Amino acid sequence: MLLHIPQVLSTEEVAEFRQQLAQAEWVDGTATAGAQAAQRKRNLQLPADSVIGQQLSARIVAVLQRHPLFVSAALPARMLPPRFNRYEGGGTYGNHVDSAIHIDPYRQDRVRTDVSTTLFLSDPEEYEGGELIVEDNYGAHEVKLPAGDAIIYPSTSLHRVEPVTQGTRIASFLWTQSMVRDDWQRHMLFELDMTIVKLRRQIGDSDEVVALTGHYNNLLRQWAEL
Repeated sequence: MLLHIPQVLSTEEVAEFRQQLAQAEWVDGTATAGAQAAQRKRNLQLPADSVIGQQLSARIVAVLQRHPLFVSAALPARMLPPRFNRYEGGGTYGNHVDSAIHIDPYRQDRVRTDVSTTLFLSDPEEYEGGELIVEDNYGAHEVKLPAGDAIIYPSTSLHRVEPVTQGTRIASFLWTQSMVRDDWQRHMLFELDMTIVKLRRQIGDSDEVVALTGHYNNLLRQWAEL
């Protein structure tokens, strides 16, 4: 499931993040890439021990953990600390699939990557190129969102970042281990949850809405891994 989540960060929060990131020390992004990905990756990232990066990362986690759309779609069990990257001067990241397992740099334990998230911190007019291209059974989807908006997609997806030919593209990215491993099951649960939310707004907690809520929870109980 590919889902656009608008206004994860406000305009004021984006400006604050950008101001702090401008003071950070960036390093070659290939330092965090595997042997295959390193051949396709040309960008800059904040190192895991960046104090600025850690502070901003914690704020993003706090926002996402209480964002109803993200929680409904990702059903997070564990989240890796968000990282930050910067593309400029032709920077790009060719076609790749995210590694299935990542090590949490702070807790040093393994996290399965089910859901990938990119949170845009640069507005589209600030740079040329830099589209996130996500491929699935329905074709290639081009993503270039306003600053503060996020996109989530299955970590199993083939995806890339097109070369940034002018300006600078700054974003945060993270991976989530979901309570529900299967993307199609997550998608069905999300659609059911959104339908329940709409019906509750229209008709309140009728017997039918209560029954649908029961079905949702029973499916989640059946599929969830804790």
